[in-house]
Amino acid sequence: MNPNKALWEKGDFTKIAAAMRESGEELVEGLGLKPGLDILDLGCGDGTTAVPAAQRGANVLGVDIAENLVAAGNARAAAAGLGNLRFQEGDASDLRDLADESFDLVVSIFGAMFAPRPFDVAKEMVRVTRKGGRIVMGSWIPGDPTLIAQVLKTSAAYTPPPPEGFISPVTWGVEDNVRERFGAAGVSAENISCERATYIFRCAGPPRELFQTFKQYYGPTMNAFEAASKDGKAEQLETELTKLFEEYNRAGEDSTEIPATFLRVVATKR
Repeated sequence: MNPNKALWEKGDFTKIAAAMRESGEELVEGLGLKPGLDILDLGCGDGTTAVPAAQRGANVLGVDIAENLVAAGNARAAAAGLGNLRFQEGDASDLRDLADESFDLVVSIFGAMFAPRPFDVAKEMVRVTRKGGRIVMGSWIPGDPTLIAQVLKTSAAYTPPPPEGFISPVTWGVEDNVRERFGAAGVSAENISCERATYIFRCAGPPRELFQTFKQYYGPTMNAFEAASKDGKAEQLETELTKLFEEYNRAGEDSTEIPATFLRVVATKR
């Protein structure tokens, strides 16, 4: 199996997404969507951005590599009565089922960054975007002193070295890399903007509960605990990650509101 597909089908990201809904709504609200726009949400999960985009009248296709997330997304669309939203399986680095210049807007928030072959990902995103259309991408920033970057960093320290040729997903959080990749796909530098933005994880319970959700359902964290258990270091990993969730929480002890910084990229196809 494609290792990326195996990673995201391993857990159940819908459990994590529940803490991301409000920020997903806020992000979509800032896109200035108009009814009738054709939108691709790439690495969409179960629709944290796809659902609110469709609710605003856009025609939305969600593409994700994980079969379970595609099924969850289609269930959400049906439950919400959104005939303008559908989900299908696909690989962000090879969108062979999608025609050239099919979308007015391509969105990928913490999705396509995890696909292999980042130059192919940029090329495919540009290819399926119409002239004058936009690509909006959100990616975690390597080493950033906020939650997700530190969770990924800590988890990586407990897992075996990646295979030769592996390119870390968080390299999408480096502006020079973004410009190089989209530049190679034909987007000129003046049509690429990068800025830091904040995504907030919110849930009613204490931060320890959110951590447990990550431990049980988030692929990278699950892999880290499997490896740490074999080395007798699971308790050490749990202590480190629990501390991160508690330190970054800015709500009270019994509720969770944790900000996480990401790189927001807008590339316009001319």
